[in-house]
Amino acid sequence: MRKRCLPARTQSSTPTNRWSTASFAICSEANHWDKADQYLTERYLQHNPNAASGSAGVVQYFTKVLDRKPSPIPEKIKTPVAFVTAEGDLVTVGYVREIKDEKDPAKTYTTTWYDTWRIKDGKADEHWDPATKP
Repeated sequence: MRKRCLPARTQSSTPTNRWSTASFAICSEANHWDKADQYLTERYLQHNPNAASGSAGVVQYFTKVLDRKPSPIPEKIKTPVAFVTAEGDLVTVGYVREIKDEKDPAKTYTTTWYDTWRIKDGKADEHWDPATKP
């Protein structure tokens, strides 16, 4: 059974919630980075230390560094969403992640990842996440 893209209470008509749903499904999950200009400003300030700022830097990170290939755009995102918070020009999406235990690779544990974006004129203009350098 596929989960809804977001829980009903976050299926909002606010621009930030619409933006987060569309951009996550198209860029992050389906890897259609050829559409990034529809969702990211050219200057896109990136606070993830692994990707450069600017929409071109983000596209290069996902398409060249991580070598992500496009897949069909899903009707609903598959990634389990824990929460969406939208306030003012900021939207934060928290995702459930299952990670292998480094001390015992036969085991996994569940944690949460988040992405926060500042939205400007309907596009992401700035991004934060908890990423660290490898």
